[in-house]
Amino acid sequence: MTRVGIVGAGLIGRAWAIVFARGGCEVRLVDTSYDTAQAALGLIRTGLRDLADAGLLDEPPERILSRIAMGADLAETVGTADYVQENLPERLDLKRTIFAELDRLAPAGAILASSTSAIPGSSFTEDLAGRGRCLVAHPVNPPHLVPLVELCRTPWTSDEAVARARALMEQVGQVPVTVEREVEGFVLNRLQGALLNEALRLVAHGYVSPEDLDRTVRDGLGLRWSFMGPFETIDLNAPQGVADYAARYGGFYDRLAAQPLPDAGWGHPVVARIDADRRAALPTDALTARQLWRDRRLMGLLAHKKDRAAHDE
Repeated sequence: MTRVGIVGAGLIGRAWAIVFARGGCEVRLVDTSYDTAQAALGLIRTGLRDLADAGLLDEPPERILSRIAMGADLAETVGTADYVQENLPERLDLKRTIFAELDRLAPAGAILASSTSAIPGSSFTEDLAGRGRCLVAHPVNPPHLVPLVELCRTPWTSDEAVARARALMEQVGQVPVTVEREVEGFVLNRLQGALLNEALRLVAHGYVSPEDLDRTVRDGLGLRWSFMGPFETIDLNAPQGVADYAARYGGFYDRLAAQPLPDAGWGHPVVARIDADRRAALPTDALTARQLWRDRRLMGLLAHKKDRAAHDE
């Protein structure tokens, strides 16, 4: 049984615990906050029951939960681990400190991975003796419901570490992609950022309302993108595939790139307008309930995709 140490038992750490335990691993969590640590197993139990209710578990929740325990301290949590997933706040000083400790405490063969959303792995692993086993394993929130994980190399991450991390992610049901070179934002956030920046420009310059922009993605692009990527989408949108699509529409996309709308930026007044529209539709005190609604909708989509995959086989 693969032994996984999870550092940080907040939202992402708890979701990773579900992912690895659901995939058959023995999991230990640790957190410096006593309250967070005390609440973790109860919140994980609730998450597992929700997954069971959605038909997304292959065994009873309590059996999966039996593979998860809180570690007494960092040394106990990672001292016998095969793989370590760090989930501390997005602060470079914290990453440097914890990775120095992990490199000292974890077995020499253990892979050390960070859930960081934006900090390049090289910035907190360069001086480590075991830097070749370090990488970023960036999940999509929440990782137990959205399976993609970006495995981002540093300049010194070994091929073996990437291969082992990718095999483990596949073993536990995630969908790994390898980011071969460091780039700010990795892949997913760069794609998301491109769409968000264009969305801001379109709303800021009066082309569409925030609500109708969301509808365009939710009831348009999002439907296709829930089961196909953008390259497969265009491959199916021209009679002869991608090359045919490029011949038909490439000039149009080149003009968009060469003549973009004026920048809006994240300090533009349109951000306040979008926030006001969202708060009118969803008050701040209703955000948590809506997040739970989102998670259950994601579970329904996962259950549908799982059923269709079994049917297609």
